[in-house]
Amino acid sequence: MQVSTRVIDLPFQHQSKNLRTFPNGTRNCYTLTPDEGRGNTYLVRASFWYGYYDGKNQTPAFDLHIDVNYWSTVDSTSWIYEEIIYTPPRDYIQVCLVNTGSGVPFISTLELRLLDNSTYQINSGALVTMWRFNLGSIDTYRHPQDVYDRIWANKTYEGWSSVSNTTAIVTSISNDAYKVPPEVLMTATQVQNVTDLLSLFWKSENSTTVWSVYFHFVELQLQENDIRELTVNVLNESVKTVMLENLKPVTIASFPIAGLSLDLTIKATDRSTLPPLLNALEIFHVSPLPNSPTFLDDFNAMYDIKRTYGVIRASWQGDPCVPMQYSWSGLHCSHDSSPRIVSLNLSSSGLKGLIATSISNLTAVVSLDLSNNSLTGSVPDFLAQMPSLEVLSLSGNDLNGSVPQTLLKKWTDGSLRLSLDGNPNLCQSDNCPTSNVQPKKKGISIAPIIASVAAVLALILLGALAVLWIIKRRQIQNAAANTTTTTFGGSTGTQGSTGTLRLSKNQHFTSTEVARITDNFRTVIGEGGFGKVYFGRLDNGTEVAVKMLSQSSKQGYKQFHTEAQLLMVVHHRNLVSLIGYCEEFENMALIYEFMSNGNVRQHLSAHNPNVLSWSQRLQIAVDAAQGLEYLHNGCKPPIIHRDLKTPNILLNENMQAKICDFGLSKAFVREQDSYISTCPAGTPGYLDPEFHILGHSSQKSDIYSFGIVLFELITGHPAIIRSPEGSMHILQWVTPLIERGDIQSIVDPRLNDQFNIGSARKAVEIAMSCVPTKVVQRADINRVLSELKESLTVEISSGRSQRMGNSKSSEFDTTAIELDSPPSAR
Repeated sequence: MQVSTRVIDLPFQHQSKNLRTFPNGTRNCYTLTPDEGRGNTYLVRASFWYGYYDGKNQTPAFDLHIDVNYWSTVDSTSWIYEEIIYTPPRDYIQVCLVNTGSGVPFISTLELRLLDNSTYQINSGALVTMWRFNLGSIDTYRHPQDVYDRIWANKTYEGWSSVSNTTAIVTSISNDAYKVPPEVLMTATQVQNVTDLLSLFWKSENSTTVWSVYFHFVELQLQENDIRELTVNVLNESVKTVMLENLKPVTIASFPIAGLSLDLTIKATDRSTLPPLLNALEIFHVSPLPNSPTFLDDFNAMYDIKRTYGVIRASWQGDPCVPMQYSWSGLHCSHDSSPRIVSLNLSSSGLKGLIATSISNLTAVVSLDLSNNSLTGSVPDFLAQMPSLEVLSLSGNDLNGSVPQTLLKKWTDGSLRLSLDGNPNLCQSDNCPTSNVQPKKKGISIAPIIASVAAVLALILLGALAVLWIIKRRQIQNAAANTTTTTFGGSTGTQGSTGTLRLSKNQHFTSTEVARITDNFRTVIGEGGFGKVYFGRLDNGTEVAVKMLSQSSKQGYKQFHTEAQLLMVVHHRNLVSLIGYCEEFENMALIYEFMSNGNVRQHLSAHNPNVLSWSQRLQIAVDAAQGLEYLHNGCKPPIIHRDLKTPNILLNENMQAKICDFGLSKAFVREQDSYISTCPAGTPGYLDPEFHILGHSSQKSDIYSFGIVLFELITGHPAIIRSPEGSMHILQWVTPLIERGDIQSIVDPRLNDQFNIGSARKAVEIAMSCVPTKVVQRADINRVLSELKESLTVEISSGRSQRMGNSKSSEFDTTAIELDSPPSAR
């Protein structure tokens, strides 16, 4: 809307002549996501000018909230602003307008400024600005004179004199974190005599008010042999005594002051030869922040659900659980120190598409109702992994396929109340077809389920025997055979299908050919537990890497066949390609495409002078994620790498990243399957913590390893950081920095701050989503890949690597601001 034409020409802030109204809903919120994130101090300012925009001449009154806590009440016909200095507990700040029944909320402008963390200190709560005065002056200043865009209103007092000095003091305040503008500090108000008191008095309407006061001084008149030494008192208690020096700014902050009245006094000490003066003054109301926001994973999950399904509900604004009277419709929360969502009812909410994976992050939910929507696709297994879920209703949708056995088991043992009615294409029995869907069956028979499981186990056993038989047979085959048949996962097959994989003759190399293409094993380019890797060149000039199996390798023979089987049937631009192999009794070799730029760990080493740029690191992460996504979702059955690490991510001549070393990989018939072992598989530092506890290896094990890889790319540190004092896991090193929001200390210092801060923060968040100890809380590879691409896009779209802490300057009107009832002098 626009203010009335009868007042639009008044000399107020130009940007306040338009406003936005919120006639619908009780609470409407803006979400601010500053690049610097949590742990930093911000100035948030909202301005309001009613301007009779609606022609009713009825000034509305409404509340203003910062995140989940009350900030102020807006009730004025004139142009006013509300300002708060605030350190958010999270990477976002929500500013909410709350309809209290006294008119439609509106807002003219909303501004966010980053402050220096060393200023405006307060242990808890926030500082609500009451007054900010440029004393002894007739001018009001804000940006560009004030780099923080604080508004310094002019103020003079009758009976006090104004003093000024035109000497530039810019250089003298360069190290002053408060950065009060020189234009403000070059004027002051002063009493007449050295024995006079400079006193200000203020009375509040609320006896519980807690005040915080900041006094800003600069000496402007000191002559030789003069002394200006002042004692600052608040409520007759001394705050500090200070001796002023020419053109050197001094800021004194008071202790919190509670009470109905505020009495400020500045007096000269006995040895002072000059009377008290004061250049600028800030008075704040200390606002308590009693409410804690919703548990972060729950908060993020609800916003993802809202975004995924396009949910439009008047109450779905701000924090989902807090304050209680404004919590979102359809959910119930526990109200502990960090509120959790315990019930979510989205019945008849018009949901369409697949069941969102973000629902799995609601780990405290006991009851979940998704009934009577238009949900499609299969019933995801992650619903069975939600640790607190006891009631699940999926009835009245268009789900298809079969119900996961893990869900059915919880249903049959009574630990889950499950409703599936009204999904005509959903098979609930143990005898579900693989292609043609059939109507659901009401009953569930345990016997067929047991028989089915037994049949699957038998097939797996037969497959394993077949693999052993084929391997043995190959050892005695003639090396010159025209074709070779290999097996994969217990059955022969090609990528994404079943059947026989035929390898052409030129994919098999004799030991003599291997010796020739490696120039008799002349150049070693790598070495591992299996043996050495040699540089080679084929007859057509193609450069290759030849991995030779050492006869002393204990696991090498098994890993050799695992890797050969997988790479014969999987092909992706972000997986290292297998060109051929050699298998002649003891002589066994795998021949790969040559990756001329080595592995990622080498490039991240502190000894490597060629530092990977931030965009290169993000592109490597995207490449690796694409390769992993193909293994998890593009292969049938899915493949788990089980040894993902930076040494196993190679770079070609174009710096394209490809995953290698599949010797520990496993293929699983179903996505929800896991591999149970008592022998560690993988590399210390990258191993899934749950594997150490339970011996389970799953797709989420790869996700954990990928998170460690991502942290290596971000920080430059290896997974295990070693120093003379001992060893530390990279998560132990990075977690405290993340909790402080100190992105600058997290990102590899060798980048010299040449990166987009928003992109870096996003990358850290993605890495953290991969490494929770609980498997169910880890993101899936699709989400990780999507968000990495988003982070890379942010970096590329910035046009250039930006230095941290840069902010955009803006132009503002510097019209004088009229404030009501300032503190009175006496």
